[in-house]
Amino acid sequence: MSRMTAHRTALAAALVTPFLLPLWAAGTAQAHGAPTDPVSRAYACSPDGGANAKTAACQAAVAANGQPFTFWDNIRVPDVNGRDRQTIPDGKLCSGGLPAYKGLDLARADWPTTKLTPGATLTMKYASTIPHAGTFRLYLTKPGYDPTKPLTWSELATQPFASVKDPALTNGAYRISAKLPSDRTGRHVLYTIWQTSSTPDTYYSCSDVVFPAAKGSGAKASASATAGGARTAGGTPSPTAEKSRTQTASPAQQTTAEATAVPSNPDSTPVASTESADSGPSAPVLAGGAAAVLVLTGGAALALRLRRR
Repeated sequence: MSRMTAHRTALAAALVTPFLLPLWAAGTAQAHGAPTDPVSRAYACSPDGGANAKTAACQAAVAANGQPFTFWDNIRVPDVNGRDRQTIPDGKLCSGGLPAYKGLDLARADWPTTKLTPGATLTMKYASTIPHAGTFRLYLTKPGYDPTKPLTWSELATQPFASVKDPALTNGAYRISAKLPSDRTGRHVLYTIWQTSSTPDTYYSCSDVVFPAAKGSGAKASASATAGGARTAGGTPSPTAEKSRTQTASPAQQTTAEATAVPSNPDSTPVASTESADSGPSAPVLAGGAAAVLVLTGGAALALRLRRR
């Protein structure tokens, strides 16, 4: 390679690199995530929340917040390291103590809900953009919980009713199976903490749920958003509000104990909209990859034209 050719090749690389770096950064950004089933307050009241976003509770939450919940999967606090009760103040559990999500802490009894069955097996769908190691801890408010009062740590048991470490990220979501307590009826909050071990961040979310009176044991828990417009596992509005659905699995998807609920359209997991990798949720990897191919193709063409001169 002549000195002139080397110079032109270096020049082409210099022109292409600034475009590739942001794409690389997007692909290695922090993880983001939140439950979409049972629907979390942040997702229900976001621009992606469909009919749920039009409910009185969500409209009040957005008004109190002063901005929409566009980045519904970004309620994260760094360097908590398991000190959740010491870090997140009472009355601010749903927002993680973050001012940008304060509307989620409103004490109301009309948040969009998901119907569950006491003592059944819940399969949570926790949407995420990038796979990361970490532990999910699930809590339920205690019997007698009053939704018209601010949520405090004293309303949650000291220990989670389920803890799942490093589940697989499949089709844009973690699917977390756990047996629900059998002594709950009425409205409650399913509080989820995701403490990642491959990043310094911990994520917090509130999912409002309703337990009818127990009619038997061993039933599968329904995990479909209801009040204000029910949604299916794929994010499509259901024609009937406040009507639970039952998920079933094929024999090939059964565990040794029981079948694990599987969404009807696993490829439609929602991803929060984003403007940059640093200001909100991570950009979808496929979009970044496609852009990278275009930039690389342009850079190669530029280098070829320079070499021909």
